[in-house]
Amino acid sequence: MAKILVVDDEQKIREVIREYSEFNGFEVTEADNGMTAVGLCKLHDFDLIIMDIMMPKLDGFSACKEIKKLKDIPIIMLSARSEEYDKLFGFELGIDDYVVKPFSPKELMARINAVLSRHQGSSQIQPQVLEFEGLSINIAARTVSVDGEKVELTPKEYDLLFYLVENRNIALSRDKLLSDIWGYDFYGDDRTIDTHIKNLRNNLGQYRDYIVTLRGVGYKFEA
Repeated sequence: MAKILVVDDEQKIREVIREYSEFNGFEVTEADNGMTAVGLCKLHDFDLIIMDIMMPKLDGFSACKEIKKLKDIPIIMLSARSEEYDKLFGFELGIDDYVVKPFSPKELMARINAVLSRHQGSSQIQPQVLEFEGLSINIAARTVSVDGEKVELTPKEYDLLFYLVENRNIALSRDKLLSDIWGYDFYGDDRTIDTHIKNLRNNLGQYRDYIVTLRGVGYKFEA
């Protein structure tokens, strides 16, 4: 039984999510602010978090940052705001999905199942360290080292690099990268990919040339 933490300062929202989640066989814990959510994550393990953005004491974005420092728990953000900036910022923090209020509880359940399925699938990957000269990539442990020095990447930079490596020597269009890494309903554009590639190359240092630009198409990891 998957354990879900629902974080929202609106009691009625929490009650609706609890009702539908328990009907779908999930175990639910509630919190009415980000500070409480962080505290609960220190004490307990959860399979997924549903978190509102605008909350007292500690907002959802700040709580997400703190939780990601503690544990790798998939997060679905809730917000009454549909601005692209909020979505971009959330995905930069490593959230897995973004749902705008008011939402359909049935759609939310579908998104929960999709996120849990993706996360459980990735957690079953066997430990594998890939070496490309001095570039070492451990996909299961989510670590990257350059000449023996560990490199710190953002969550989406890790996802992008691992996806490129797993599909190495294959041409990948920007649209496919956006769809497979950011999600089918992400409203970004080509600049999102280009910016992340630029930052990723900077972090890889002398091994930046493994990521090859394919003009008019996209990118590939060539090794």
